[in-house]
Amino acid sequence: MTFEAIISELKAGKYAPVYLLHGEESFFIDKISKFIEDHVLSESEKAFNQIVMYGKEVTPGQVIDNARQFPMMAERRVVVVKEAQALAKIDQLESYVKNPSPQTVLVINHKYKKLDGRNKLAKVIKGKGIIFDSKKLYDNQIATWISKAVNGRGKAIDPAAAQIMAEYLGSDLSKISNEIDKIVVNLKDEKSISVKVIQDQVGITKDYNVFELQNALSQKNTEKVFRIVKYFSENPKSGPIVMVLASLYGYFTKVFTATYYAKGKSDKELAALVGVSPYFVSDYKKAAKNYSVGKLVTIFAALKTADLRSKGVGARKMEHSEILRDLMIKILY
Repeated sequence: MTFEAIISELKAGKYAPVYLLHGEESFFIDKISKFIEDHVLSESEKAFNQIVMYGKEVTPGQVIDNARQFPMMAERRVVVVKEAQALAKIDQLESYVKNPSPQTVLVINHKYKKLDGRNKLAKVIKGKGIIFDSKKLYDNQIATWISKAVNGRGKAIDPAAAQIMAEYLGSDLSKISNEIDKIVVNLKDEKSISVKVIQDQVGITKDYNVFELQNALSQKNTEKVFRIVKYFSENPKSGPIVMVLASLYGYFTKVFTATYYAKGKSDKELAALVGVSPYFVSDYKKAAKNYSVGKLVTIFAALKTADLRSKGVGARKMEHSEILRDLMIKILY
């Protein structure tokens, strides 16, 4: 079942007796669990009927005892087990799940990894309740997710602004969500988030950032490339090498896809392959003309070397500014 489908059912007052929320992406697990905690019971009902437990502090028997209790002056009880990945002998919950109380909503938050599918508990929950597999988003899905998240808050966002947020903030959905909340609050009567808004509110320097570096590299604008690298060396917080290397790896992966698969593909088809909005396809097609497949292979090797050097692996220790300058030379020439 999808995140959206679960939230939709919860909003409609349809509650399953057991929810297993597991997987690598904690953001969606936290969102579903919090929605249940906030909405199934009224504030007055929560005092006696809502129990939050932590896996490392309780036993399966204690969870079952709480789930079996009758609600007091309420229609339901809510029992939430957080950090269930730390619950020893979690499979012992199977005896309860086989015959769950119809008056209890049991929520099992199993973060950072899936409960082993061979575990009997997972198999039983599949027949009695709802299992949600919270998967990490791929990098090329983040910008689309940002657009949907902004739309859900009653605003719109330019595709370029969403892409900048995705590349600058990384894949931490909680961090991104918090930034979106702050931006939306500050928008006031404005309806759309522009690139300028992102630059102003997220703290991205207009002319000296990793996105401008990508644009300069795509055009092989040597003077601009080294001007940005010089700025990064003088202002390390504006271009941390970890962020720059990760961003460039993602960028050239997209360029490689555009270079290798462009022939015979429409812009829409190419956008789907590259994993970007059709809005950006022309940029990647232009970059693809400047970088052959063979050259891109050497660029990936150079990025790997730069990454190792940034971690202190190599014949001699190099400053981050020197690593970046050396990398730019290998990319451009």
